[in-house]
Amino acid sequence: MKLVYTEEAIGDLKRLREFISAHDPSAAARIAAELVSKIELLPDFPKMGAPVETAPVPDSIRDMVFDKYVVRYSVHLSTIVILRIWHNLEGER
Repeated sequence: MKLVYTEEAIGDLKRLREFISAHDPSAAARIAAELVSKIELLPDFPKMGAPVETAPVPDSIRDMVFDKYVVRYSVHLSTIVILRIWHNLEGER
């Protein structure tokens, strides 16, 4: 399966890294790398995340929770699309 990031998800990664960097520069790169490494597991395990029950087709939109971060993605026949990424204290995006 192919992994694709939306522009919003790329912006989310940048925003999170900048926020973390302002508070703990050494943690910023580590956390970003850990998030990306978890996301890269999705093509092999597309149902890793929990279905988003409020989605029109709940099984096609899923949330993977990693530590304090949520990765929302959609599952298609040959592609996984990373939709948004946020810290759980930010609330749903």
